[in-house]
Amino acid sequence: MLIPLVRLETPYLAWMQRKIRSPALDSYFAITANLGTHTFFMVVLPILFWCGYTSFGRGMIHVLASGVFFSGFIKDLLCLPRPLSPPLQRITMSGSAALEYGFPSTHCTNAVSIAVYALFLLRSPGSVTHPQLRTLLEAFSYCYATSIILGRLYCGMHGLFDVIIGSMLGALLSLVQCIYGEVFDSYIQSGSLMALSIVILIIAVLVRIHPEPADDCPCFDDSVAFAGVMIGAEIGYWHYASSGFAWDDPVPATVPFRLDEIGWPKTIARIIIGVLIIFAWREIMKPALLRLLPPIFRVIEKLGLNLPRRFFVQASEYERIPKHLKDDNVFPSVSEIPSFFTSIRHPGRSRAISIGPQSEADAYETLAYRDKRRRDSLSTLRATSPNKPISSNPTEGTDGYSTLPASNCKSSGYPISEFLPIPASSKKGFNEHTIGVGTALYASFTPPNEEAIGMHRSPSADRREEEREEREMFSNLEKPRVRYDVEVVTKIVVYAGIASPRVTSIETIYQTDACEVVNAQK
Repeated sequence: MLIPLVRLETPYLAWMQRKIRSPALDSYFAITANLGTHTFFMVVLPILFWCGYTSFGRGMIHVLASGVFFSGFIKDLLCLPRPLSPPLQRITMSGSAALEYGFPSTHCTNAVSIAVYALFLLRSPGSVTHPQLRTLLEAFSYCYATSIILGRLYCGMHGLFDVIIGSMLGALLSLVQCIYGEVFDSYIQSGSLMALSIVILIIAVLVRIHPEPADDCPCFDDSVAFAGVMIGAEIGYWHYASSGFAWDDPVPATVPFRLDEIGWPKTIARIIIGVLIIFAWREIMKPALLRLLPPIFRVIEKLGLNLPRRFFVQASEYERIPKHLKDDNVFPSVSEIPSFFTSIRHPGRSRAISIGPQSEADAYETLAYRDKRRRDSLSTLRATSPNKPISSNPTEGTDGYSTLPASNCKSSGYPISEFLPIPASSKKGFNEHTIGVGTALYASFTPPNEEAIGMHRSPSADRREEEREEREMFSNLEKPRVRYDVEVVTKIVVYAGIASPRVTSIETIYQTDACEVVNAQK
């Protein structure tokens, strides 16, 4: 029921992209899309806590973690593909984004949730922000959300349906945080260990009931990572609020921080040391868990207590997990840091413009849409020529060339000449006639071979040609990596540690600085 909406909006999105495309806009929207990624937020969020913005940081974690989790939940539940390419061209700096389903847009969910939450805080009665600064921050919030939303459309990564529902989901999650955020924080801070355990149990249940996708989609990996962030944040908040070093003003568990008393050098040192501890925690715990957990999972599997997931290899089916496993789209490893900064300095090198299916969902949608166009073309020919016999393959000419009725082309909004010949064996011709056309950088014409002239291929030959094209299409897709069952627990533990100052020993920094602030006040 929803797939026709995706197909309906694709020609209009392609028309918009062709009209406004430029190298400058390509670079702008490709770069600014990074401001809506998980990696960006995982870098920014800890700094908020280290600089004393505990309330704002917790609110950001709640809206972002829930946004990533529930948008991924819906993606794997509905399995809706992204808008077709071609006719759209996809512009991205992330290699994994195109492998996910399209509905809803997680970028839009994140951007709108942040904008709505920031606007709520800026306009709250207790806001002490200077009026001129508040106006500037409000304008930035609107521009930030608008830029991310328009960028997902411009880059061909999402359709109108994706960004509208994604934005609505982000706004809804922010409203929940604005209304019930303080109540939830009080429940965690003043509650017993049982209250904390209930919250962790609910998160674990949500991870377990996360839908199984129809294709090998990485959405679940991101959902698990941010579920771990939520668990770690609640553990850290509950523990640190009861310690003797946390401030209760303006909210409980506030990290002691006053810039005028600590100074810029120590503030920068705090951030650098915190980042180094986070990377050290990840680099140590991840390989350790991937080495220690498989034997435990094999025992659990023998007892029949395992909970296998589709597309995850069970522990009994492998001996060891390869080193340097590239399983993380949220937080880069130490070895990926140089390439990360290179992409920032030279965004054009890492920006990719792709045409054609990139995931299994794209490929299946391409084939389904091809069949639909064929049926529509057949119906059109029958309506216009009721007495003329129609071949079982209406888009195949007698000279070995594919043709498409001009009525279909005009209805799609593409200026194609009537029965424009394109070689049936051409991959470009196959894509264009089954999906539509994009903006080609150059045009090529392949003359028909001698055997094809004057010959009419049989339906069986047509089917063999289609099967060959299908095999070629799937062979060109990026192969999903092998995923192991222990990765789920590993991600939860690693990201819970990143979000919990108790686990990563960042609490020691807080304690030292707290003593300095107290001494300065004396």
